[in-house]
Amino acid sequence: MQTASKKVINAWAMYDWANSAYNLVITSTIFPAYYDAITSLKDANGNIISHKVTFLGRTFESASLYNYALSFAYLVIAILSPILSSIADYRGNKKAFMQFFCYLGSIFCCTMFWFQKDTLSLGIISCIMAAIGYCGSFVFYNSYLPEIAAEADQDRVSAKGFAYGYVGSVILQVICFVFVLKPEWFGIKDSSFAPRLSFLLVGLWWMGFAQITFARLPKGTPAQQNNNNNIFTNGFIELKKVWQQIKHLPILKRYLFAFWFYSMGVQTVMLAATLFGSQVLGLATSKLIACILIIQVVAIAGSYIMAKLSDKFGNFRVLMFVVLIWIGICIYAFFMTTEMQFYIVAVLVGLVMGGIQSLSRSTYSKIMPATHDTASFFSFYDVTEKVAIVIGMFCFGFVQEITGNMRNSIIALVLFFFLGFIILFSALQKQKALLAK
Repeated sequence: MQTASKKVINAWAMYDWANSAYNLVITSTIFPAYYDAITSLKDANGNIISHKVTFLGRTFESASLYNYALSFAYLVIAILSPILSSIADYRGNKKAFMQFFCYLGSIFCCTMFWFQKDTLSLGIISCIMAAIGYCGSFVFYNSYLPEIAAEADQDRVSAKGFAYGYVGSVILQVICFVFVLKPEWFGIKDSSFAPRLSFLLVGLWWMGFAQITFARLPKGTPAQQNNNNNIFTNGFIELKKVWQQIKHLPILKRYLFAFWFYSMGVQTVMLAATLFGSQVLGLATSKLIACILIIQVVAIAGSYIMAKLSDKFGNFRVLMFVVLIWIGICIYAFFMTTEMQFYIVAVLVGLVMGGIQSLSRSTYSKIMPATHDTASFFSFYDVTEKVAIVIGMFCFGFVQEITGNMRNSIIALVLFFFLGFIILFSALQKQKALLAK
C-alpha cells in the first residue's frame, strides 16, 4: 500500500495534538497537583499532617485512591475495547467510535471544573470517565496507522503523531500554567478557580482540535461480515481469533509479552510522577508543572531520535536499550532526595518516554500480519497495554498503602522493566533465528 496524503497524515497526527492536553494537564500536572492540595489535611501552621480521604465509605491514602481510580478506568476500557473495535471493524465505522470516546472524555474534563474539596466524588468519577474516553478513542486512533501509512513509513508517521501531541499539549499547558501561577493578572481571587478553569480548557481544546481529524480521516475499511454472532460475542470472538493468530507468530507473541511487562512500568511512572514529587519530595506545584513541561519538550526530540536509531539498529535493539535506561531511571529515582535530582530524572524520562511509546506502536504495526481487521489487532494491543496499566497502577498504590512509603512502589517497576527486557531479548533472538533459515 501507499502512504496516505500529507493532509490525511497531518489530520491523524492532529488528534494527538488534541487529546495529549488531557494526558499532560489532567493526568500529569495540574489535576494531580490540585488533587493533592485539596485532599491534604494541614495543621494551623500549614504543615501537611495527613493524606487520608474517604470515598464510598472507606478511608484511603489520597495517592492510592487516585491510582486505584485510574486502574479501574483502564480495566473498564480493557473490557470494552474488544467489543467496540470488533463492531468498528465489521461495520467499517471506527471513526464514529473514535468520535464518541473523544466527546465522552472531553465532556468529563469540562465537568472537573466543579471539582472542589467538598465534591471529591465528582472529581474521582470525572477522572475515571475522562480516562475511559481518552483510552477508548486511542484504540481507534492507533488502528488507523497501518491503514494510512506504508510499513516503511510507520516509524516516521507514529513519531509524528507523538511529536504533534507533545507540541500541542505544551502550548495549552503553558496557557494553563499562566492562569495557575499568576491568577492576579486576570483578577482571579479564588485559588481553586485557575486549576479548575484549566480542566475546562482541556475539554474544549480536545473537542475542538479533534474536528480537524474527524474532517479528514477516512471512515474505515469494513472487514468480512459475520452474522452468526451478536455484537457482544463478536468482540470476544475477534479477540480470540487475534490470539489464535498470535500464538503461531513467535516473534509477535514474545514482543507482546515484553510490551505488557515494560508498559506496567512506563505508564505507571507517567501517571504517578507528580504525586511522587509532591508527597515524597515535597516539591511545589509550580516546580512540578515546570518539570513535566521539561519532559514534554525533551520527549519531542526523543521520539524522533528513537525513530532514527531504529532505522540504523532495528526496533528490538533500540527498545532493549530504552528499557535498560528505564531500569536505571527507576533505581536512581528510588534514592533521589533533592529537587535537582528530580529534574535530572525528568530529562531522562523525557528522552525515553516518547521514544518507547512511538517505537512500541510502530513495531507492533510492522510485525503484525497483513489484515483488514486492524482495529481488532490494535484492540488486542491496547488491551495488553491497559491490563498492564491496571496491574502497574494497582501495584504502585497497593505497595504504598501497605508500606506507607511510595518509594517502595518503585521496586515493583524495576521488576516489570527487567522482565520486559529479558523477553525482548528472547524476541530478538527468535527474529535472528528465523531470518537465518
